[in-house]
Amino acid sequence: MNFNFEGEAPLYQQVADEISEGIFNGSYEEGTQIPSTTEISKMYKINPATILKGMNKLVEENLIEKRRGLGMFVKPEAQKKLLEKRKTEFINHKLLSVLEEAKKLNISQAQLINLIERGYIK
Repeated sequence: MNFNFEGEAPLYQQVADEISEGIFNGSYEEGTQIPSTTEISKMYKINPATILKGMNKLVEENLIEKRRGLGMFVKPEAQKKLLEKRKTEFINHKLLSVLEEAKKLNISQAQLINLIERGYIK
């Protein structure tokens, strides 16, 4: 996990983002336990309440679950949910702005398709 203590994003959001990334890339597999708030707070010297706030955000997003007395565990389908969320964000934020810029630059649909077909997207 990497945290930017001087960055704009609040630490709790960075905690949520780092755990989400671990779920997405398979570091935290579905059904497995994630590190405890105590472990993370000691390792990175972050207030446990901040860690818990980040984890609770993921509980709200239905990616992890609390098991009383045991800790936090990755929920089934969490990786799939993250994939769908990232696809949607990519299309709605990044891809649409690229297409808008291409339109401003008079790059045709055929030119864009040609770029894709030449292997820029595999």
